[in-house]
Amino acid sequence: MSRSIDYGNLMHEAMRGLIRKVLTDVAEKGLPGSHHFFITFDTGHPDAELADWLSDRYPGEMTVVMQHWYDKLEVGADGFAVTLNFGDAPEPLFVPYDAIKTFVDPSVEFGLRFETQDDEDETDEIKATPPEILPRAIATSPKPESDAEEDDDKVGKDADVVSLDSFRK
Repeated sequence: MSRSIDYGNLMHEAMRGLIRKVLTDVAEKGLPGSHHFFITFDTGHPDAELADWLSDRYPGEMTVVMQHWYDKLEVGADGFAVTLNFGDAPEPLFVPYDAIKTFVDPSVEFGLRFETQDDEDETDEIKATPPEILPRAIATSPKPESDAEEDDDKVGKDADVVSLDSFRK
């Protein structure tokens, strides 16, 4: 039986650690400058927690924007919890790090994409592929119209759920 180094999973673990560090800093000090995040996650992940109506509306994945208004950001070892506003309805979410599919900060043209694929032997195990650091051109897509037209100092803005199809290859 040969042993090998699983670089794909090691990279995923390192990149999720980066996300954890960034969110920990934001929880302690707030979002600096124009930084904001588009976070796409698997709503069907067994440890993801979100309101039934949100999981019904977004059965596969959901992208949330953390920018003007968020509350109760708590960062843990396995994931983060945050309350976001969906149409004047504050909703708590818990997102496990291993449910994250993309993490993008368009203000500095930074993004990560995590992909998994089933093993060829059709077991329940998941084989990780290395995370992809998104190129600059992807992160320079224009902001959604609602963000571009609103004042950055406005408090109580609704959370945005956006499609990141334009980010995909």
